[in-house]
This record gives sequence, structure tokens and C-alpha cells, in this order.
Amino acid sequence: MARRDDPQDPGKKQKSNSNKSRSLGRRDFVKLVGGTTVAVSTGVLGGAGLLAGEAAAASVSGNVIGPGAVPITLRVNGEKKKLSVEPRVTLLDALRDRLSLTGAKRVCDRGTCGACTVQVNGKAVYSCTTLAVDVAEETGSGADIRTIEGLGPDGGLHPLSAAFVDNDAQQCGFCTPGFVMACKAYLDHHPHPTYDEVQHALGGNFCRCGTYVGVRAAVVNAAMKMGKGA
Repeated sequence: MARRDDPQDPGKKQKSNSNKSRSLGRRDFVKLVGGTTVAVSTGVLGGAGLLAGEAAAASVSGNVIGPGAVPITLRVNGEKKKLSVEPRVTLLDALRDRLSLTGAKRVCDRGTCGACTVQVNGKAVYSCTTLAVDVAEETGSGADIRTIEGLGPDGGLHPLSAAFVDNDAQQCGFCTPGFVMACKAYLDHHPHPTYDEVQHALGGNFCRCGTYVGVRAAVVNAAMKMGKGA
């Protein structure tokens, strides 16, 4: 005959107590979560205070300019140009609106099409994403800036610009100054490129008229002429 469990069985009571000790009650859970939240919040707020303190210290010790216009000097095409701009003004806007150098064009205004390309210290740079104060003498690097207007000799065309004409490398011409400056920066460092190398190098400049074949041929042709001293 099966024996009924004895309610006074000490073994059963011990099992029950063990289960209770392992379970987490609602009240205990709320206390645990509340304590953790307070600890995390304290850490986050403390970190935020620390960051705010560091920012305040940096602003006191650093060279803060703006938000109003500040006087700067840009070295453009070998000449020093003095102007006054707000810190938010891009190099493209400074060139076009303050210095009347309109060769670099505003098209995408986000550094993707290359129509605004100029040379900064010999490198092709999107002027629409470069702040004027960052390349100025007083507040930045004092960089050497070259635009399409300063590329050719007085009264003549640079061999690269002439090659664009000879190879029909432009149609509407809106992107042409950016292409020429990007090509010039590339040829300065790679004087004997192949057609495929030129195609890869000019991947950052877009021509909506589709004159890529003429542009690549122009660069190769210009490289040959410039290599012969033309």
C-alpha cells in the first residue's frame, strides 16, 4: 500500500525552505533594480559633469574665435589676401564671395562631386568642406592655396588646360575647373600615369555631361607634353 507523505516530514520542510531561499520576491526585485538605477545614474551624471568641466577648461585655455567675423589672411595663388569671415564660412565661399575667384563651383555642397576642387599645399581638396579659418595664417595652417585662376601663365593656358581643349574634355564646362585642379594635383605626384591610373585617380570628380573619356585622354596627353618640357 502506498504511504501518504507525512506533513511533519523534516525532509519535505527542508526542501520547501530551500526553494523559498532561491526565489526572488517582487519587493526584493524592485529594491535591486532601484539600487542599480541610482548607481548608473550617478556614474553618468558624474561623467557628464567631468566632461563639462573639461570643456570649460579647454575653452578658457584654447584659442576660441567667433561667432562673429574675424580677420584672416589667405595665401591664394602666391598672394596674401586679407578678409574678414565668420568661422563657419567655407573656403569655397571665401574664394567666390569675398575674393571673386569663381572658378571653383558650388554644386553638391557636401564634398562628393569635386566641382569645387582646389589645391591646398599641393593636394586636391574639396573647398566646400574646408573652413577658411582652418587654412588661414592667423587661425589655421597658413596653407598655400591654388585655384584655376592662378594655374596658367599670364595670357596663356597651362598645358593641362590646353589638353582639355584639344581632347574635347568639357561640354557645359561647369565641372571643368575642378577636374583641371584635381588632374594638376595628381600629375604633380604622378607625372607619367597610364590611362587606367588616371581613371582611378579621378574617381572623386563627377561630370554630368559624361566627358570622362576626353578627360582621361587629356591628362595622359598633358603628362606627355609636360614631360617633354612643353
